[in-house]
Formats: sequence, C-alpha cells, structure tokens
Amino acid sequence: MGLATTTVRYGEHSGYFAMPERAGRALPAILVIQEAWGLDAHIEDVARRFAAAGYAVLAPDLFSKGGARPPALTRERLAELLATINRASLPAMFDETKRAAELAKLPPDEGARVGETYSVLFGGETMRQDRHLPGLLAATKFLRHDHEPTRGQKVGSIGYCMGGGLSALLACHDPQLAAAVVYYGSAPPLDLVPKIQCPVFGFYGGADARVNAGIPAFAEAMKAAGKRFDSRIYDGVPHAFFNDDRPSYDVGASRDAFARTLEVFRAFLS
Repeated sequence: MGLATTTVRYGEHSGYFAMPERAGRALPAILVIQEAWGLDAHIEDVARRFAAAGYAVLAPDLFSKGGARPPALTRERLAELLATINRASLPAMFDETKRAAELAKLPPDEGARVGETYSVLFGGETMRQDRHLPGLLAATKFLRHDHEPTRGQKVGSIGYCMGGGLSALLACHDPQLAAAVVYYGSAPPLDLVPKIQCPVFGFYGGADARVNAGIPAFAEAMKAAGKRFDSRIYDGVPHAFFNDDRPSYDVGASRDAFARTLEVFRAFLS
C-alpha cells in the first residue's frame, strides 16, 4: 500500500502525518504519542504501521514549538543519549555516579553533549505531562475540525512510555476521544479519572515494576467511576517492549499487543 507522509503544522505545533495515499475519503484518526526520545524514526515507523492499516495518523513533535526544538533535544542529540542508555540501561543513567562513569567512556565532546541532553530531558520541565497537554488537545482539535483528511471523523490515541501516560491523561481532558491506548505508561491522577469518557486499554511488561505499581489503583478508580479499563501484562517482559530499536524489544509481546490494538481501533474508531 502506498502511503502519503508529510509534516503538518497546527498553530505553533507540528507533527508527522501519514495516511493511505489512495484513501479517497476522510479517515478515522490515530494520535501516536512519542516516547521521551522525541519524534524519531521509530515513532514515525509506528505511525506508518497504523496508516497502512487504513487510518490517518498524526505523531506530534512534542518538543518542537514553532517548527524548532531546543538545541539539546534535536533528533541527533536525543539519539546520542539513547545510544548511551541502550548500552548502560536507564536505571544506571538515573544513578549520578554510574551516569558519570558512562559519560566518561565517551569522547569528551560527546560526553558533554549527552550529559547536557540528559539534564534538559530529565532534570527540568521537559517531562512534565501537563506541559504537553495543550499540544495534544490542539492535535485532536486539528484532526477533528481543521484537517481535511480527518475532518468529522473519530480520533483515538496511543502512546508509549512517556506517551503512554500522556494518552491516559489526554483521555481525562478530551471528552470526544474515542479510545485511549497505553503502552507501559503511568496512570493519570486518580482524581481526574471520572472525567474519562472513552475506554482505556493498557499493555504492560511484567518486569516493569515501576510502571505496574500504579495499575491496581488506576483499575480500581476506573471501575468505581463506571469506566472501562482493560489491561494485559506480559510475564517477564521489560519496559519498552514495543520499541524494536532497543534491547528491550520483545517480538512476541509486540505482535500480540499490536494485533489487540488494531482490534481496539477497529471497534471504537469505525
């Protein structure tokens, strides 16, 4: 299937848009929400996978405003950081002593860049979820009302890691969202759960203790509010199991979760 891909702008925001080039009509839309590593080649590939399944897909560049990112959060800089994390593991990078040891293994200029990118990404405001919520709401409004290929159609969301948490948070603030899918993302504030109007579906790695600790309370809050929350935990599988550019990738969990996700969107975006 041929796909049409382009960069779209909506206000001060921008993103990667993909759809079947011969669709011939407006399509239901999926918002694909990035990991902490930004709108990169992996997320663009995920967007194309959903577009190949017959959807119009927008992957917002959450770190870009007015078409530009801060210097420390460019694609190249984030790729350098992720390469270091893939070698050392994220928990190691969160430890100041271990992080310093890993940075010392790099050439001095690269080590300085990676250290700065780490500090900007994890040490400031970049990872605050509410910081990115206006951009996500602008994206769903753009898809529903302003973008001809999706105007008047249903919109669902899916996110991974940081984006998984944002997919759940978006469901708390967008009453028109048709479905929200969370891949190993944090639960939203429980006091916001009653605002959710759509079903939420979660896919988690069984070895991801930090994220999974929040699942029971979220499930209970959804049940108490009369909302639908379906979750699947893959035994022994790590965090970020869907990212096939990382050592954490698990092909079996990814295949199963992707098939189930397609069924979610078929059921709720039609």
